[in-house]
Amino acid sequence: MLEMKWLYELILVIYGASVMGYFIDFIQYNRKANRIAFWLLSLVWVLQTLFLIYQLLLEDSFPVLNIYDGLYFYAWILVTFSLLINRFFRVDLIVFFTNLLGFFIMLLHVGASAQNLGTERGVHLVSELLIAHISLALLSYGFFTVSFLFSIMYLLQYRLLKEKKGYKWLRRFGGLDRLDTLSFQTVTVGVPTLMISIILGIVWAYSSGAEFYWNDFKTMGSMFVLIVYMVHLILRLVKGYQGRTIALYNTGAFLFLLINFFLFSMLSNFHF
Repeated sequence: MLEMKWLYELILVIYGASVMGYFIDFIQYNRKANRIAFWLLSLVWVLQTLFLIYQLLLEDSFPVLNIYDGLYFYAWILVTFSLLINRFFRVDLIVFFTNLLGFFIMLLHVGASAQNLGTERGVHLVSELLIAHISLALLSYGFFTVSFLFSIMYLLQYRLLKEKKGYKWLRRFGGLDRLDTLSFQTVTVGVPTLMISIILGIVWAYSSGAEFYWNDFKTMGSMFVLIVYMVHLILRLVKGYQGRTIALYNTGAFLFLLINFFLFSMLSNFHF
């Protein structure tokens, strides 16, 4: 099999960006994000289709005869269905979860390919999965940190307004509504980023043969951080919590994130 590492990486980057776009649209009903996600997913479909055609012409057989090829074709089917659903039915929840599952299947295919590309190339591909996992996790922590700062600014301005003092500082904070909205938007981006990072980490662990334990402190902590911030979105969107209440929750969520990053990392068996 020819080296297809760069094609895999390009597809995964575009696919991940599309998943994030669909998540933002699902949470915020952002039609611009939906359109961008749709065209990114269309590009993924084009690249996957070209690869399938290449395999057909090269091997003169339909690429479904082993688990390795089957995963790729399964991911292609999910992308195709997702595009059709998005174009003709507009069921946002199904579109997002179909894409999330398709992204996971594509990652499984990449993990399987790492074991079939040969020792040197396979190790290199697995190492890049690890780098992507760590980078996206830290990026999500960055979004959550900015969201936390917006919440702190909200609570401080709320207190100043309630006590009717510090008016000369208020214009530097921005309005309460804007701070609340910016905090919500950064969490909305951080959640799918962390979700993709966790998926990458799981695929890396199984592909590399590392001693991976579901009951590892950092693994459980990272998943719990994801759940905590997903609950944040549920409280806002379903329960209608806004303002001071959600700002206090967001502050508590960030404190747990710090515990996970510093304490659970030291207790982990294989995380730094």
